[in-house]
Amino acid sequence: MLLAFGTARTHTLLAGQKLIEAWRGAPHASRLSPELLLLTDGSEAPISLRDLSLPILSVSEKLMADLTDSGSPPSSALLLGLGPEPCGPLSNRVIVPWGIQDPGNLGAILRSAAAFGFQEALLGPGCADPFSPRALRGSMGAAFLLSIRRTDNLELDAGKWFALDGSPGAIQLDDADLSGPLRILVGNEGHGWKHEFLPAAVQRTCIPTIGVESLNAAVAAGIVCYESRRRMGG
Repeated sequence: MLLAFGTARTHTLLAGQKLIEAWRGAPHASRLSPELLLLTDGSEAPISLRDLSLPILSVSEKLMADLTDSGSPPSSALLLGLGPEPCGPLSNRVIVPWGIQDPGNLGAILRSAAAFGFQEALLGPGCADPFSPRALRGSMGAAFLLSIRRTDNLELDAGKWFALDGSPGAIQLDDADLSGPLRILVGNEGHGWKHEFLPAAVQRTCIPTIGVESLNAAVAAGIVCYESRRRMGG
């Protein structure tokens, strides 16, 4: 069983009952269509999945661990086909990870964005695969709450675009207008925006810190997503 990666990915695995339940109850679950239920040897199909009437494949614990990239393999996993990306205008509030390489970081960013009312994620070049098992675990189902698409170029619409950046000249978060339509760019974990071109219309904004130079990309994204929600009275 081979799963392609990134833009070539056609399938993904949901590992464990909690993630499967998150998929079943989410608004963007329709992009993923169930095809096969995997069970570790000796396990039974979860009651909540029996209505899907899927073919079942029994696998060893070692193979399940390899397939799900997990040290503690779940008793069940769901193989799903991945449909085409959404298209059309961006949503009102969009998180824009750019070059986020770690799947766990990307999953955490998606989770924070979904938790504070963002509707969409626009992934730039170099981002980890949002539908890899590690990213899905990190997002705890947020990948099914957001509309997710990729882009190779930063093409700005009429929304307010902010890049999280602690370099000189960045405005402080308190002074940033976070009303919608809002697009929050989160740069690479290591070099941020050092090697990237940002159009003049993108405002750089920073989160004031005490005693540390910078924040983890996922932490910074969570703070800004929360602040935008707080200002809306949510």
